[in-house]
Amino acid sequence: MPRGRRRLRRSVIATIQCRLMIIATAGHIDHGKSVLVKALTGIETDRLPEERARGMSIDLGFAYTDLGNGSVSGFIDVPGHERFVRNMLAGVSGIDYAILIVAADDGPMPQTEEHLAILDLLGVEAGCIALTKIDRVDPERVEEARELIQILVDGTTMEGAEIFPVSGITGDGIPALKQHLSTVADEVPDRTGTGNFRLAIDRCFTLSGTGLVVTGTVFSGNAKIGDRMMLTPLGREVRIRGIHAQNEEAETGGAGQRCALNITAQGLSRANVRRGDWIAAPESHAPTRRFDARIRVLRSEQKPLRHWTPIHLHLAATDVIGRVAVLEGREIAPGESGLVQLLLDEPVGALWGDRLILRDQSARRTVAGGKAIDPFAPARGRARPERLATLKALEIPDAVDALHALLEQAPSGVELEPFARSRNLSPAEATELWRGVEMNRVGRPEAPIGVSQARWDTLSEVTVTALADWHKAHPGDPGPTEDQLRRRLPVRIAGDLFGAILLGLINGNKIMRDGATLRLPMHRAAMSDNETALWEKVRPMMEEGGLRPPRVREIAEDLSQPPQVIERFLFRAARLGIVHAVAKNRFYPPATMRDMGRLAERLAEKSQDGMFSAADFRDATDIGRNVTIQVLEYFDRSGFTQRVGEGRKIRKPVDEVFGD
Repeated sequence: MPRGRRRLRRSVIATIQCRLMIIATAGHIDHGKSVLVKALTGIETDRLPEERARGMSIDLGFAYTDLGNGSVSGFIDVPGHERFVRNMLAGVSGIDYAILIVAADDGPMPQTEEHLAILDLLGVEAGCIALTKIDRVDPERVEEARELIQILVDGTTMEGAEIFPVSGITGDGIPALKQHLSTVADEVPDRTGTGNFRLAIDRCFTLSGTGLVVTGTVFSGNAKIGDRMMLTPLGREVRIRGIHAQNEEAETGGAGQRCALNITAQGLSRANVRRGDWIAAPESHAPTRRFDARIRVLRSEQKPLRHWTPIHLHLAATDVIGRVAVLEGREIAPGESGLVQLLLDEPVGALWGDRLILRDQSARRTVAGGKAIDPFAPARGRARPERLATLKALEIPDAVDALHALLEQAPSGVELEPFARSRNLSPAEATELWRGVEMNRVGRPEAPIGVSQARWDTLSEVTVTALADWHKAHPGDPGPTEDQLRRRLPVRIAGDLFGAILLGLINGNKIMRDGATLRLPMHRAAMSDNETALWEKVRPMMEEGGLRPPRVREIAEDLSQPPQVIERFLFRAARLGIVHAVAKNRFYPPATMRDMGRLAERLAEKSQDGMFSAADFRDATDIGRNVTIQVLEYFDRSGFTQRVGEGRKIRKPVDEVFGD
């Protein structure tokens, strides 16, 4: 085995095929956290020379051992000093179990209280309490310290947790604690089968002969050697070259494990990776500088958390500066919870359910904690009643129930891809969810929209009513274009959803399409006798022009008419759906538009990415650059194509837009 790989194997972390548990210590400085971990595992976790010289933990330490149940459990030893709480926070996210450590001689101290508050805010419910250094005190002091601890944990997630009096020096109580942890490890649920892979990076280093290595806790999903992942929030694709799990070399790694990943990408170096970044599946890559959350302010705070308060956000191993926008009222009182939007100076990789901690601007005091709700939070209207109702639906833990609630209230449907991404659903999980929820699924495959049947019926009725109102306001016109009708609706509807609703109404003969215009079946708008006579002269000229029909001025000259007369007539004909007004001086008959549209479809079908360029279309039609640009921009306005960079993709079938 190469030297670098041996060193990687000795150092850290990816998977074995049995239940695993990650345990984190918590507690005040010098209360014996590192000593206890060594007593349980035989491993010294203080790895930095400064830590050993000063006799205190500064950064995270790691140890691995078989607690006697046949599986490897990982211990994260966190620093207890108040100056290193940010390091402590990086270690306790994503854990299965916590040991709150209190020295019998000191009893609960300030960092005991803050670490307990952090565990409580993070929702860490599985844990116990180690009452350490019992070799230094008499039995009466042990009982006194036990009572103080019980008072301290009252009302927190640690309330009722078993207390183990131990000594890391003499070994007293260690077997009982170890047996307890072994029993708990047998009951840890297997989390490896759900969600996309996400590893929160807390260390990054390079090894000679191996390359770049990142370590961290796997929050969800599985990964194997050779998988391609995203470095979030940077957005760089990386490939996994090697994996260690629970200090053992492995082929795969999964949720609930400490993993070390040997990653590679062209031009990627240690300088590109920071503590707080993620290695994540592409489906869970959703970097954001704003997200909505529900937080609870600590009861110990002396004043409410006010709107626009500057904070430090800690999420997994991330520490980012930002501000809190309170969404309900202007402040959140101590001990109370509320909805907020967190606006950050740098992007983070937050997804639904991720636990978070807020500390004050100076990062000296823990203020609040909670969990993320929506990483796709809007910048505008964030506190409107309808938005707050949406957030309360998104809060629902069960994805099926949450989607049902959203479908009932979303006026223009639910964008399913962001919902699946925010919930970290794998493609298979998302597909299963869509099939299990009764809804109409419309739109492009990469951007589906879900609509309940009741909402679909309402939107259909609203569309027909809006078209009837148009006819009343413009009795002489044939009807609006699709875009004009959509803009008249009382609710905002995405173009893809409106197109699907419109198609359903057309197929049901409730709305008719005449070229580019729409009308109700009973509505008729026709040319006058004079207009009809003029059209009989213009139509042959346009048809003979093929893909380059004559311009307005050319038609006017041939018919010895003023250009203004021909222009007004052709715009009137466009409103009647007889021609398409591609530009102010260029009009096309519907048949020609369909021919050019079908040509565009063939160009897109032939390309590997489903796109075609303006040059492709120009060469295929031989209509010149200027006319090409006019036609393609009209395609975009009609909803037939969408410009993406320098190319275009087909949004709807040509017959759906320009008739058949």
